[in-house]
Amino acid sequence: MVSIIIPTLNAEGYISTLIGKIRVQSIKTDEILIVDSSSEDNTRSIAESLGAKVITIDRRDFDHGITRNLGVKISSGDIVIFLTQDALPANEHLIENLIKPLEREDIPLSYGRQIPRDDANPLERFARAFNYPDRPLVKDGKLIHSIGIKTFFFSNVCSAIRKKEFEEAGGFPEKIIMNEDMILASKLILKGYKAAYQPSAVVFHSHNYSITEQFKRYFDIGVSLNRNRWIFKFAKPEGEGFRFVKEQIKYLLKGEKWCWIPYGPVEALARYFGYRLGLAEDKIPDKLKIYLSIHKHFWVK
Repeated sequence: MVSIIIPTLNAEGYISTLIGKIRVQSIKTDEILIVDSSSEDNTRSIAESLGAKVITIDRRDFDHGITRNLGVKISSGDIVIFLTQDALPANEHLIENLIKPLEREDIPLSYGRQIPRDDANPLERFARAFNYPDRPLVKDGKLIHSIGIKTFFFSNVCSAIRKKEFEEAGGFPEKIIMNEDMILASKLILKGYKAAYQPSAVVFHSHNYSITEQFKRYFDIGVSLNRNRWIFKFAKPEGEGFRFVKEQIKYLLKGEKWCWIPYGPVEALARYFGYRLGLAEDKIPDKLKIYLSIHKHFWVK
């Protein structure tokens, strides 16, 4: 049995299209669970009218780990698929391709490819291509020495996990600001399991973040990793960050995106300083963290 879990907040502009695309998949799902953070629009009524089961939580109780763990606890599937409200399947084979690797006993989790929407800017297009190439990959602990932190990279924007191993790993970490998906994947990989990147499972998903938003996102990433420093015993993200910048400049030069070439390094510096500040969050007052973070709700509970 396959269950789909989708956290939502004011998703009226996406939810009918998303559920419609799920309904026409080549493999039918047994249930669609919407965990809604008290939306102020018609998200819940639209989802219910389309046959989804809706669980409503207080917006103040939203947490990237807790909310998804709640969905898994309520779900009846042996396999749970996680989607975000703005990740739209590119074709009717998303679910089929996403769960295919899970037929192997040693692969309990897989994640799909994210391709940019039509309105994505050049930097966002590069980021999607860099993080989600067109080549499949099965990752295990042996790759840590060659690809570092990328071994643990995993996105629940579009992913599938067998419930048995999900529960074995303790589910997503709770009271976490970001990277709950990567932390879960790292725990399973370090237990000896493998994670599959499945580029044939495709969703449209992208964001045109401003430089300020990138700074805040990477501050939150730094906070998350600061609170899970054990992961640094195995891999550090700095090397991957430098490779990202180098490849980004090559991409912009090759595509003759001249006006974006100065913007790229500035954005990279914003990400880096946001990340470093997040790693030092222990020294920052909580009242200030609210202004530095893109997930402000995390600090006001």
